[in-house]
Amino acid sequence: MSTNASLFERAQRVIPGGVNSPVRAFRAVGGTPRFITRAKGAYMWDAEGQRYIDYIGSWGPMILGHGHPEVLEAVQRAALDGFSFGAPTEREIELAEEILKLVPSAEQVRLVSSGTEAGMSAIRLARGFTGRSKLIKFEGCYHGHADALLVKAGSGLATFGHPTSAGVPPEVVQHTLVLEYNNIAQIEEAFATQGQDIACVMIEPIAGNMNFVRASVPFIKRIRELCDQYGALFVFDEVMSGFRVALGSAQSIYAHALPGFQPDISVFGKVIGGGMPLAAFAARRDIMSKLAPLGPVYQAGTLSGNPVATACGLTTLKLIQRPGFFEALSARTHSLMAGLTGAAQQAGVPLLTDCQGGMFGFFFADKLPQHYQEVMAKGTDKFNRFFHLMLDQGVYLAPAMYEAGFVSAAHTELDITHTVTAAAQAFRQL
Repeated sequence: MSTNASLFERAQRVIPGGVNSPVRAFRAVGGTPRFITRAKGAYMWDAEGQRYIDYIGSWGPMILGHGHPEVLEAVQRAALDGFSFGAPTEREIELAEEILKLVPSAEQVRLVSSGTEAGMSAIRLARGFTGRSKLIKFEGCYHGHADALLVKAGSGLATFGHPTSAGVPPEVVQHTLVLEYNNIAQIEEAFATQGQDIACVMIEPIAGNMNFVRASVPFIKRIRELCDQYGALFVFDEVMSGFRVALGSAQSIYAHALPGFQPDISVFGKVIGGGMPLAAFAARRDIMSKLAPLGPVYQAGTLSGNPVATACGLTTLKLIQRPGFFEALSARTHSLMAGLTGAAQQAGVPLLTDCQGGMFGFFFADKLPQHYQEVMAKGTDKFNRFFHLMLDQGVYLAPAMYEAGFVSAAHTELDITHTVTAAAQAFRQL
């Protein structure tokens, strides 16, 4: 029988770092990655037969749990009809209609194959619609690995950023302005000095790539006002939060606090594919009309709207609309967070948690971070020890302090109890 260690050694000979996405390598936490052989419901099994309660859910898509029978049936039926056609299908229309039914801010949607592709295309569309070049993003928000988005903050307020990856020339990111998340003063200064050149502001409204950090309501409100004032577009990247934190996604939560609020462009992924490679971007009809074949903004994809992926995503979206689904999911997530908080208090370990719908985060800190630099200052060593203590007890958390966690409808009260019991033991050993 292969072991995780032997598979990792073998993988490193033929795959850079032994993995096909960097965070899987366990570089942040140390140790050997677990090579997963199968998953069902709330559980995954590795190459050595060890079962884990899964709190990454393929980084968000598995909101129903792994292998939901109705989703599996839909995928099998679709696969029998064909894997890919390179031509339109009715199911693409059905999935687009389902997304738009749940997202009042959008009138049309374009399906693609990955969150990176959707984010990249949304920016191109915003630039094509406004005729402007510059964009604003926020440090700690991840919008995929397109060149213009692999940027760290500049040396001073309202200075353009610098590449965070080799292979990205400085001139490629010269139009990307990186600001501090939840900092109203910075966004106001950026617009005051360069507002006429800004095509869009792109944000993760609930950031899941610096653990779990919310954009404050006043922050979102001010960005919306500035975009309206200067003619820029407001892009909500909901690849992670879309249909995960609420049925109407994060934008519905902000619309409740800010009546009438809507982003101009929305980016989705993860849940809308149900675990298959599928993502989308959506906007008002006048914005989307700029896309080819109607307009001058080019975007295309051979596998976009793949018939097997749309079957998986469409069934997932329909199932999460069942009465009481999100109430039950939210209750289970809150139960997990309350359990972790209580266990940490009993052990005298500083821990703060936050969650929304089926998405959560926790920090070894006495104050919830509001931006990336505060996240960076919080308990990395303690998290790394905690991660391995939990892994040893069959609980699979994200192998990095900077990633959010996910609860699925398949997690049971028994799973939550086991996780909290394991955490209590781990806290005592920190």
